[in-house]
Amino acid sequence: MYQQQQRYGAPAVSTSAQLGQVLGITGAGFLVSAVTGYLTQGFPYGLSLIAMLVGFGFLIAISATRRNPGLSMVMFYAFTACEGIGIGPVVASYARIDGSSVVVDAASTTGLGMLTLAAIVYLTSFDYRRLSGIAFGALIALVIVGLISAFTHFLHPGVYAWATLGVFTLLVLVDFARIKAGNSGATSIELATSIYLDAINIFLALLQIFGGRRRD
Repeated sequence: MYQQQQRYGAPAVSTSAQLGQVLGITGAGFLVSAVTGYLTQGFPYGLSLIAMLVGFGFLIAISATRRNPGLSMVMFYAFTACEGIGIGPVVASYARIDGSSVVVDAASTTGLGMLTLAAIVYLTSFDYRRLSGIAFGALIALVIVGLISAFTHFLHPGVYAWATLGVFTLLVLVDFARIKAGNSGATSIELATSIYLDAINIFLALLQIFGGRRRD
């Protein structure tokens, strides 16, 4: 059994226990995002953008408060609440144009996909952390291409959505491998944040893909 020795003198936690903690925290975070997104779906995009910017501050605070797990947890849920407000109007727009089934399909596919990727990591012997450099480089390239495309529109949104899906699928494998190895030095809350961000981006990419198919 892999063991992780937490920093700052915290007791070691088995990777199976930490996996349970991470999934529990992540699941609760998604629930917070779903509730806040539903309640604020009528917000104008300007307020949603402000919420995303505020959420970025909470995202930084999660690591800054890692010595205090209780406070770090509060920062995580504040971040997920801001994310829900930020993506609420986007999700509502897809539901209005393409039907609520698109949102349900994207959410269920994301959940099943995450479970499948976790199973792949835990049932195979390959250490997906070896791909972390490739995954990080692909993420940086994705961000740069997205910024350029936002001004030049040289890349079709559907193509970018598939690229996003591929990059964050790779990141999910890397993040679950970090939990399996048990020696990343990250707290359960930090690992849950990474998994949460992976899943949110996969969900939004699937919304774009499924919504695009409905309109074709």
